This record gives sequence, C-alpha cells and structure tokens, in this order.
Amino acid sequence: MSTSATPGDATPGTAPAVPAAAGRAPARRPRIGLVAGGLGAYWPQFPGLLPQLRRSAARVADRMGEFDADVVDAGFVSDAQEGAQAAEKLRAAGCDLIVGFLTTYMTATMLVPVAQRSGAPVLLINLQPTEAMDHATFDTGQWLAYCGACPLPEMANAFERVGVEFRSVSGHLEDERAWRRIGGWIRAAGVRGALRSSRHGLMGHLYPGMYDVSTDLTMVPASFGGHVEVLEFDDLRVRVEGVGQKETAARVAEIEETFELDASVDEDDLAWAARVSAGLDRLVDDFGLDSLAYFHRGLDGEVHERLGAGMILGASLLTARGVPAAGEYELRTSLAMLICERLGAPGSFTEFQALNFRDGVVEMGHDGPAHLGLGGRRPLLRGLGVYHGKRGWGVSVECTARHGPVSLVGVGQTRDGRYRLVAAEGRAVPGPLLKIGNTTSRVDFGCDPGEWTDAWSASGVGHHWALATGELLPGLRALAGLSGLELTEVRPG
Repeated sequence: MSTSATPGDATPGTAPAVPAAAGRAPARRPRIGLVAGGLGAYWPQFPGLLPQLRRSAARVADRMGEFDADVVDAGFVSDAQEGAQAAEKLRAAGCDLIVGFLTTYMTATMLVPVAQRSGAPVLLINLQPTEAMDHATFDTGQWLAYCGACPLPEMANAFERVGVEFRSVSGHLEDERAWRRIGGWIRAAGVRGALRSSRHGLMGHLYPGMYDVSTDLTMVPASFGGHVEVLEFDDLRVRVEGVGQKETAARVAEIEETFELDASVDEDDLAWAARVSAGLDRLVDDFGLDSLAYFHRGLDGEVHERLGAGMILGASLLTARGVPAAGEYELRTSLAMLICERLGAPGSFTEFQALNFRDGVVEMGHDGPAHLGLGGRRPLLRGLGVYHGKRGWGVSVECTARHGPVSLVGVGQTRDGRYRLVAAEGRAVPGPLLKIGNTTSRVDFGCDPGEWTDAWSASGVGHHWALATGELLPGLRALAGLSGLELTEVRPG
C-alpha cells in the first residue's frame, strides 16, 4: 500500500448519451490561475530574452486553454512587487489551482506571495523551449531561456518554510507527457473545486445494523467541502404524486429506448418506476443536488415502501446523467461515485458478491442502482418479486463493466473520524454472470482473489465503494495531493 500523490496519465471511461435532467446547470469548470515570471535583472543584459520568454508564456496559456477550464492569466512578473500584484489578482479570482510558470531563474520572493495569498494549491511548471539546447551555438541569453529548473529547489525550500505544499512538473513546451501530467493536476483541481461546492442529498435512514455506513455528516464539509441536505422520503412522495400520466408515459418511452426489457418486467411495476424516476428528477432539481444516498424500509406495501422499492430505475438514470445515486444510505459511496464522475469515469455502486478461485477473479457489483455508462452491455431491466434483504418489489437493473481497466474508489473513515480515499486498479474480464437483477463485473487483480480480498478489506474502505471504468489512480493521487486527504492504494501481493 502507498500514499503517493504524483499524478500521471489517466484513461477514464465514457458515460452513455443520456439526456440531462431538466433545469440542471452544466458541470462546474475549474478556474486555473496562471502567472509566468523571470528575473528582471536579465532583461537589460540580454535584450532578446524577455520577448522569447513571453512567447513561451503565451504558448503555455494557449495549451492550458485546451483543457476544460477557465484560465485567469495574471501576466508576466519580473520582480517581487509585480509578484505581489499578481498574487492579489489571483486571490480575487478565487482560483481552484495556481500554475506558476518558471521561464528562467526567478527568486522565491516573486512566487511566495502568490502561493500564500491565493488560498488555492500551487503547481509550478518548468517547460524549457525544446528538448535540449544547441550547445555549439548558444550564448548566455539563449541558455537562460532553458534555466527554469534552476529555481525549483529554491521554491521547494521556501514553500516548505512558509508552510505551502510543493508540487511541480518539468519538461519542455511541446512535451506531451508533461502536458498530460499538468492536465491531471488541472482535472484534480476541478474535482476538488466541484466537491467544495457540491450538495449531497441524504434521504431516509440507515440500513439497520450497518455500523460502517453510519457517517458523521460534519466530516463531509470538513474533508471535501460542500453541503449535506437531509431529506425525508415525503420530499420525494409529494413530487411523485405530482407526476401525471403523460409525463409517466414519456419516461416509459425513454426507458424502453435505453434498456433491454426482460420478459419478467411487469407493466404496472415499470410505470411506477417511471413515475418515481420523474419525481426523483424534480427532487434533485428542487434541492440542487449533485449526489444522493437513500434507504427506506416501509411496511406492507404502503407508499413509502413502494417509493423505496421503485427508486432503482430512476436512481440509475440519475447516475448516468452525472448525479450519482447510491442505495443503503451510503453517503460515502455516493461521494466516491461523484469523484469518479468528475474524473471523467462512470462509477457504479459496488460491493463483494463472490470469489471465483477457478478463474482467478473477484465478482463484485450490487443490486439496486447502477451506472448505465459501465458499457459492458446494453443495460437490462429485470422484474423481481422480492429484493433480497430489503422490502418491496419491482424492476431492477443489470449491467456490467466493459472489458479492460477498471478502478475501485472508496471513502473510508478512521477511528478519529477522518476521511481517506481507498483505491485499486484491476481488469474487468469476460465470463459467466448471474441473472438475478444485480449489476456484476468480474475483476482480475493479477493475484489470488482471496489474498486480494483480504488486503482490500483491511484498508478500512467499508462495505461499499464505486467501480469505474478506466485507470483513475493518477487522478486520485493528484486529488489527494491537492486536498490533503490520505490515499491508500491496495496493490496485488
């Protein structure tokens, strides 16, 4: 296990084309501050140096604009006074990440105010003009354009002494590997920023007896920021009651286009699930929710039991639209699913189902809501007369992850109450799956399934987690590095 915080390449999955819920704002774009600089004493000594460095800074600004982010460019600074002015501009902009471009040597006094005053994490980049100098022809001025690495140790030492986390990326202007690393930090900053402003719905009550699922709500804003909106099932009931036949019929038509319907699906149960789905959309819009965790038992077929049993379909559609919904009151898992979503990968509500020692795989998934973007097959609706371990009946969702890289992402809680990220990577592989209304994937972790299961359980992750397509560890390392969260990586062996 490790707690590394160095980002790299990532290969997230892609969610399906599911219509966005009415009235929802587009996903929040990260705001990235940019400041470039060099030592002003050089400009009169080497007249051609500053124009070259400004061209490099313009190229960096252009490349950063290619990421899905809003770039606030504070310009080029040449001394401590200009650094302080840039610091004030970036502080006022409320950035999610500050990128300091070291074009050549510059003193720490030029960037320490930026790092201290912005209130945002800082990434320093050292991108020289090309892969290497032309040693036979370069003079001192031309060399200085390649000297961005020179101040990096100075910055690291100064940042340590003033209490600012240090992180950097070194490369050259057209170095795609360096730009992928920079992009990883920008995406992670976007996730951190989105979590700080997110609203998480928590509706119903704890599944009886699940100690691990119980969550201190104060720790959500303490660890991630954001807000937890405590909801009643009656908040859903009144909205479902307002859904008419025309809206229900339209939702049924959408469902029939999205899902394969098994012969076991009852027409009345489908209509009820469609009506609840429409009501869920209203609930999410009315409360401005970015995620939802829920559970309710109910009794003898009364309306609250029917609502809880009817949520699987609508919660799956919400999840596919980018509003993760988890059953069993699993707030920490809906948070993990949202992290996957913001990293660009579909994360689905997951737990252990069985170990297959013959094939060397761990079978995992869950009954209830799933992420329709897992992509292994067209999602299927199956009618169930009983939900195991839960009350009620109706339709349930089956799907599986596409074959290839997958990531597990969970949010654990320690004895002293702190949240931490827990993650692992494996491969979804083909093979037989149960047909019982559960989403299931077969994951190969490259080692004995029993040993891996013991290691994952010992991480303190809890009962549930998110399973996402793609390799998310690089993005999670960056998120942990920016947010101060501990990241536990569970590895084979």
